[in-house]
Amino acid sequence: MKLVAGLGNPGREYEGTPHNVGFQVVDLLIEHLGISGFQSKFRSKICRASISGESCLFIKPQTYMNKSGEAVAEFVNFYKIPLEKIVIISDDIDLPPGKVRFRDEGGHGGHNGLRSIIESLGNGNFHRIRFGVGRPADKDNVVGHVLGRWSEAEKKLTRNAFNLALKEMVKFLETSQFQNVSFSVT
Repeated sequence: MKLVAGLGNPGREYEGTPHNVGFQVVDLLIEHLGISGFQSKFRSKICRASISGESCLFIKPQTYMNKSGEAVAEFVNFYKIPLEKIVIISDDIDLPPGKVRFRDEGGHGGHNGLRSIIESLGNGNFHRIRFGVGRPADKDNVVGHVLGRWSEAEKKLTRNAFNLALKEMVKFLETSQFQNVSFSVT
């Protein structure tokens, strides 16, 4: 079984914000795969599908970003999902908009959602896909930046990055092959 978790915050006020790229990517991925209908389970919105004969769970934790690990751990523990079959999708202020980084493992890089997952699982050896949202002009306003709104140029770059990343995500779901890659759209 594979688990794909897109990180974000629940609620209309957070829709479309840079911090919610994980939710947006999961929505795009399930639409691309023709999967319909989220249900609620373990404090998450969840869809299921069988891809290349393997069961896949797509989740959007509803615990708010800083407690994402609690929801992810419930699925991992209940379904006994190995770390190498987990992909976490999040935003990254250290990457500019339009840049995407796929990594096999690593630290949290200051991201509270990833920190929560690492703490809850006791390990950071899961796959991650990080989408650039850039740093704010005012370095003391990180929260306002990630919970703010995209400019039209940033929206376009991000949509293009989503589309490029989509084929790598589908490849992982179909083959379990995950490559450390980075790419940028302009």
